Amino acid sequence: MYISSLLAAACLFSAIPRNADIEKRRVVHPSVWRLLDDSSRTEKVWVFLTDKGFENDRERQGAVARVRSEYDSRAIRRRALRGASARTGGALFTEADLPVAPRYVSAVTRTGARLRAESRWLNAVSVRASAEQVRDIAILPCVRWIQLVACEYRGDPAEAPDLKPSMPRSGGDLRRGDEPFYGRSFDQLSQINLVALHQLGYTGAGIVIGVLDTGFARSHEAFNYPGHPIDVLAEWDFVDDDPNAGFDPNDPMIPDPHGDIWQHAHGTITLGTIAGYYPGEFVGGAYDASFILAKTEDVTSETPAEEDLYVAGLEFIEMNGADIATSSLGYDDWYEYPDLDGQTAVCTIAVNIATSHGLICCTAAGNGGRDSDWPTLDAPGDAFDVITCGAVNPDGNLADFSSGGPSADGRVKPEVLAQGEFVDSIDPLDDAAYGEWDGTSMSTPLAASAVACILQAHPCWGVQQIRSNLFAAASDYVANGEPDPLFARGYGLVDALATSEDDLCLGDLDEDGDVDLADLAELLAHYGGSGGAAYGDGDLDCDDDVDLSDLAALLAGYGDSCP
Repeated sequence: MYISSLLAAACLFSAIPRNADIEKRRVVHPSVWRLLDDSSRTEKVWVFLTDKGFENDRERQGAVARVRSEYDSRAIRRRALRGASARTGGALFTEADLPVAPRYVSAVTRTGARLRAESRWLNAVSVRASAEQVRDIAILPCVRWIQLVACEYRGDPAEAPDLKPSMPRSGGDLRRGDEPFYGRSFDQLSQINLVALHQLGYTGAGIVIGVLDTGFARSHEAFNYPGHPIDVLAEWDFVDDDPNAGFDPNDPMIPDPHGDIWQHAHGTITLGTIAGYYPGEFVGGAYDASFILAKTEDVTSETPAEEDLYVAGLEFIEMNGADIATSSLGYDDWYEYPDLDGQTAVCTIAVNIATSHGLICCTAAGNGGRDSDWPTLDAPGDAFDVITCGAVNPDGNLADFSSGGPSADGRVKPEVLAQGEFVDSIDPLDDAAYGEWDGTSMSTPLAASAVACILQAHPCWGVQQIRSNLFAAASDYVANGEPDPLFARGYGLVDALATSEDDLCLGDLDEDGDVDLADLAELLAHYGGSGGAAYGDGDLDCDDDVDLSDLAALLAGYGDSCP
């Protein structure tokens, strides 16, 4: 019998915990013991596992083949078109795409720990466990590491996005009589030059956007305009573990002196910013897109945002074929600033994996303001290829609450800006009313809307291509030739039209920041063949052939450098 099978069998049994064994293996982060200071307390912890429980390579390869055969066809196409592995000739699916071994999960829960979520990418489960249960879990041979699930404590509502007095439907444009189509949303969309891109016909059609948030009521008039209802392809409630991410009459309401907190409110507002459609009153930034919804935040908790549900939601969005994922969630407890290095926080690692599969991810920088002594960025805003969004007011000045960077390893964060003060969206408590909200929670869906429309215009642009052109066209980079040296504004305000028009990095096949002889050689090596993996094979126009038009596109950008 193989050693791996012996270890797997051993994981089916719990032994009496031995502190010496735990100390010898060193599998529990010290912070877990600091919180589990008495026998009655429980905490949410990640349990990372050693492997996926296979006895041999043949069994493993068969499982990978089955996953691919059952995977969403849009997700497969996106991985082939924009994924990092496909661009370098690697496999679209690996062992990381396989579920956690059921017998390992069983071994963990047999200790009495309560299962919360599973992550195939991380080969981990999250559980709520006591100190005694953690000790039992820690001596299982299939357990590699145990640490706390990071979260975000409920903030001061005065600093967080909060509801302004709602405004009933007006019957006309409130701000710009010459633009009656957009109504209240005209200024916030035109500030990032998204209206101009809409006018060219790019409104998000054919693009699938995944949204992670508190829940999404869809009874508002702007989600149900005649002939144009919101298109939801898939949804899941990771808080209650059921298929309804929309309004639930049993959802709680939390009384608060700053304004009552409803479970579905925040997510409904952010979704409305993108998807709302009621011409003359309010139009979202990517109103023709389709959506995948993941309810991952529990407002009843002191820590409503918890990264295990975020990771589960992100995997759900990727496997159901989304092109883009956007979230206004951040995690700052128990991570410290040195952990924000792009490769430590669990939620950050999950985003890195998602972007490697070609999923374009947008996230809020946070509402911690700027501290001259210390960055205030939240994870996963430190992920390597996530688009991290700060906030400005209607005049383009940086909002006081917008978190600053850089990441712990010195990268520019936040990277782009959109309006985050007085942002119009639908009222989640009145199906015919609208309101204004503040926060990077609001600037992020606006930036994601721009990305969706840009991607519609350039469907074979990969994650790096989107990022490079988005940053090169942003206001501060255009004005100064560099991002903000104070790490507050990043590259500046998004310019959706300029990003779409100025393809500064088209042809950078090896993604080294320059369109040069190496890129030309790679294209010529594939000349006359089928595209297959898009840019990775030189198919710059995404028509499944590497031909004269691709060569012309590369030569047009020859010598360009990318930011």
